[in-house]
Amino acid sequence: MTHSPAFSPIPRRRLYQEVAERLEAMIRDGALAEGEALPSERELMERFGVGRPAIREALLSLQQKGLIAIGNGERARVVHPDAAKLIDALSGAARVYLGKEAGVRHFQGARLLFESAIAAEAARLASEEDLARIGAALEANRAARGNRALFQSTDVAFHLEIVRTTRNPLLVGVHQALTDWLTEQREVSLLAPEAEASALGCHERIFAALAAHDAEAAAREMRAHLTAVERFYWQHAHPKPNRRETP
Repeated sequence: MTHSPAFSPIPRRRLYQEVAERLEAMIRDGALAEGEALPSERELMERFGVGRPAIREALLSLQQKGLIAIGNGERARVVHPDAAKLIDALSGAARVYLGKEAGVRHFQGARLLFESAIAAEAARLASEEDLARIGAALEANRAARGNRALFQSTDVAFHLEIVRTTRNPLLVGVHQALTDWLTEQREVSLLAPEAEASALGCHERIFAALAAHDAEAAAREMRAHLTAVERFYWQHAHPKPNRRETP
């Protein structure tokens, strides 16, 4: 008989994984509602027919996923997962991944695609209030020239205001995570003498495209900006900026 997925070995699972999966399904289906307390550990042991270690490991797994909150001396409660918790769960792995050149380049590529698309969407969605916020962030960035630390923070704030135009907390969370994970890139790229002028010029062109509600131009200018940031980074972070590792 030939091998097929239907006849592949069934992976062995630990008890806590089965408990966690069942509880997660109950949360997903609404049997356990947001804010509701889970049964006590003893009740869960009785219902699932498992020992205390399996229950505690299952609850810890759900807490790490951001599905429940566990307080000292209190029963676990179902919580609404938010973007910050979802992104934070990836932080450790992301920083390890960024320890190699290929990882940095992959993150840079992800940010390039992400922010170019966001810029186009922001150009379509931006209200007068949004443009006022982004314009104020641009002015703060312009006033920070000559102060590297302040220029860096106002640079990040300008990009964040653009993402906030989408009014999507997941997109805001992903953007904040990407910029936090690529902190070194911002610091290193600004070592280039021309980096501040380049960034500010790009910001001004991006803002002009947003104000004109020109989605294509906004995406193009954002791509040009982040490509320049990458170039400045590799000029100072690596002796051979054109060499790329094979993914």
